[in-house]
Amino acid sequence: MAAGDMAAQVEHPRSGHDDVLRALRTGTAGEHQLLEDTLDLLDPELDRARLAHVLGLMHGFWTAAERGLDEWAAHHPADAARVDWAHRRRAGLFAADLATLGAPVPGAAPELPAVPGTDEALGRLYVLEGSTLGGTFIDRHLAALPRLAGVRLRAFSPYGGETGAMWAAYRRVARAHVAAGGDAERVLGAARDAFRALTGWCRPAARAQAVGA
Repeated sequence: MAAGDMAAQVEHPRSGHDDVLRALRTGTAGEHQLLEDTLDLLDPELDRARLAHVLGLMHGFWTAAERGLDEWAAHHPADAARVDWAHRRRAGLFAADLATLGAPVPGAAPELPAVPGTDEALGRLYVLEGSTLGGTFIDRHLAALPRLAGVRLRAFSPYGGETGAMWAAYRRVARAHVAAGGDAERVLGAARDAFRALTGWCRPAARAQAVGA
């Protein structure tokens, strides 16, 4: 779901400042795989009910994650503007997709850690923004499922043809932040925390045989 194989394709380290992206990709590989196994959105047997369940849980997570990032943006407006935070919000798209499926929008959301600084914000954004890369594959898969024929969702790949450009912009900001003195370890720690929180929150939607106890 997040920055996985496609991210590896677009990452071509050119300088020491690229280390934060390499560290994020390799340092979250295990958490990323567990999340993909939990969601299993490329399941050929995926049906409308489980898709709606996943979307409802993701809406709750994105609502909580964006709330924390909004608080960060209020205290660090220049950094928020650099990463174009105002145009990266997606909770509303998950709600709209639930409406497309004729499913209610759950009100529950997880309790997530605060986002005290830009290191933590960039770590959380690595997970949220990286998910748009895998989202393009999910959209193609959903379009090929007869039981979901005619369903057009937006939250998995919200940027359409601009997906690569938006991801590249995030990478540039992350590199520049670390080059200017940001803490790459804190960025990585926040990303791992976000992956774990998302996986734990979405675990109720996992197929019983897909994810162990």
